[in-house]
Amino acid sequence: MSRWTFYSAPGTCALATHIALREAGADFDLVKLDMGAVQQQSPEYLRINPKGRVPALVTEQGVLTETPALLAFVAQRFPQAQLAPLDDPFAFARMQELASYLASTAHVAHAHKRRGARWADDPAAHAAMQAKVPQTMTACAAYLESQIVGPWVAGDRYSVVDGYLYTIGSWLEGDGVDLAQFPTLTAYLARVAARPAVQRALAEAQPA
Repeated sequence: MSRWTFYSAPGTCALATHIALREAGADFDLVKLDMGAVQQQSPEYLRINPKGRVPALVTEQGVLTETPALLAFVAQRFPQAQLAPLDDPFAFARMQELASYLASTAHVAHAHKRRGARWADDPAAHAAMQAKVPQTMTACAAYLESQIVGPWVAGDRYSVVDGYLYTIGSWLEGDGVDLAQFPTLTAYLARVAARPAVQRALAEAQPA
C-alpha cells in the first residue's frame, strides 16, 4: 500500500479520522490547513476536495471525504486493528447509524454557533441560531449518553465511531452544555482521551 496523505485542520471533525488512522497504524503524511487563512478554499486544495472542507484522504485509489465514509474505509482497510464489527452486518450498520447521527445532527447543531451564514444572510437569524446551540447540543448530549452501553459505544469493543463521538463530545462544553448532567458521557470521553492513539492524534492536530 502506498503512503496516503491526510488533510486536516485544528479544531475540526477531521480529528475523528486522524484518531482512526492512528488506531489502525496507517502510514500517512499529515497536512494541516489553516482555516483562518481560508486555505481550504485555495485552488490547490479545491483540486483535491472541491467541497472546500476537511477531512480529505488521498489514497492510491483516489480521494475520499466525509467522516462516516472515511471511518468505515479505515476500519475495512485495516481489519487486523479490529476497529469495526466487520463480521456482523447489523452491528456494522449500528456503528454507521451513530456516525451518521454525529455528522447530520450533532455536527450541524454545533455549526449553528459559527457557521450561520451557511443557512441565512440575516444577522438576526445568525443570533437566533447561536442562542439555540446550548439547547440543541444538550439534547444531542442526552442522546449520546443513552447510547453508551459499556466502556465503548458498541460495548466491549472499541471502534472508529468512538473517536468520532469523542471529537464531537469535545465541543459540548464550549457549546454551553453542562456536562455534570451527563456523568456516563463524561467518564466515557475521559476513557477515549486516555488512549495512546488519541493522545498522539491530539498532539499532532495542534496548530503549528
